Amino acid sequence: MVVQNSADAGDMRVGVQLEPFLHQVGGHLSVMKYDEHTVCKPLISREQSFYESLPLAMKQFTPQYKGTVTVHLWKDSKGHLSLVANPLKENRESFKVSTEPAAVAIWQTLQQTTSSSGSACALAQWPHAQLARSLKESPAKSLLRSEPQLNTPDFLLVEDTNRNQVEKSFNPWGLHCHQAHLTRLCSEYPENKRHRFLLLENVVSQYTHPCVLDLKMGTRQHGDDASEEKKARHMQKCAQSTSACLGVRVCGMQVYQTSKKHFLCKDKYYGRKLSVEGFRQALCQFLHNGTHLRRELLEPILRQLRALLSVIRSQSSYRFYSSSLLIIYDGQEVPERAPGSPYPRGAPQAAHGSSPDGLTKVDVRMIDFAHTTYKGSWNDHTTYDGPDPGYIFGLENLIRILQDIQEGE
Repeated sequence: MVVQNSADAGDMRVGVQLEPFLHQVGGHLSVMKYDEHTVCKPLISREQSFYESLPLAMKQFTPQYKGTVTVHLWKDSKGHLSLVANPLKENRESFKVSTEPAAVAIWQTLQQTTSSSGSACALAQWPHAQLARSLKESPAKSLLRSEPQLNTPDFLLVEDTNRNQVEKSFNPWGLHCHQAHLTRLCSEYPENKRHRFLLLENVVSQYTHPCVLDLKMGTRQHGDDASEEKKARHMQKCAQSTSACLGVRVCGMQVYQTSKKHFLCKDKYYGRKLSVEGFRQALCQFLHNGTHLRRELLEPILRQLRALLSVIRSQSSYRFYSSSLLIIYDGQEVPERAPGSPYPRGAPQAAHGSSPDGLTKVDVRMIDFAHTTYKGSWNDHTTYDGPDPGYIFGLENLIRILQDIQEGE
């Protein structure tokens, strides 16, 4: 949605109203949807520096960096509170406004539900239970469940191409992060405060039903600048989870269940409780669509993880503390291929969801570099030698467990 901000009579600016990113499965910072192919998140100088000096070999394993935008809180004539981005001049021609029905419907409901409140923070403080009670009761055709169960998918009604109302599920974690972020912004900063956000590639935009696994990588999660209290807290989380023994733990996931037509959702609290065997079962669950295990995904995932491992081993001085690794595939399976043909029945070209080598398309992407350090990085006083041993340890174990699943062990 494009809005005009006329705070000053002589200062008319066209801005993009940001929407909650419905496929965020982990993390604590809110990720917002800017347009169909772009997301944005609060700018942290260390992360921006990382993207701007990214080694060429790592670019295929990270979201494309698209620059920055200025974001501010904005109230419309009815008092509805939202976040609006004003693109930098050089970026304005590059983006198109999103019209995805799900995100728009949720956003409109959040706005309409708070219309009777005079508080500038009403949207941020509105609890999940009060947004909508049921599909039938919601006047704006969307809802959040009456209880904020972060491992349970939420549903909303949207119109399909024939204008029929259909249910669509989404992961509630992104809205949870967005609510917390808005609360913090309107309680800690004046309404006219300008904030800088990073613009990044939306790595799930090409998938119909994006299945996403967020893995916290490495045996250490605190940055070099962490306080003693924060350091101790993160060390305890690692010691009590698979981070210590495997170098990797589940931070969140969503898996499309084809028979029920909704996402199975798990959050970081689920991931922290897993044993080594539980972690293995979680990987199996991520690859299971509710009817069968998607074994065709294992080879392309393993191929990309091995390639990433080779790249990480070549990056001397880098430490990817508290970063995550996303594994992504489409919950909509590629149609059955005709005998002797590399293409699905009736398809004149390669199917959506297939890569050029004929394997099912998957993505493996590193994200969240707010605590990444390397030689010459922003404001660093500690320099490390060699590649990141904790990250390599986690990747090696992840590859080993997926190989065991592939071999049926």
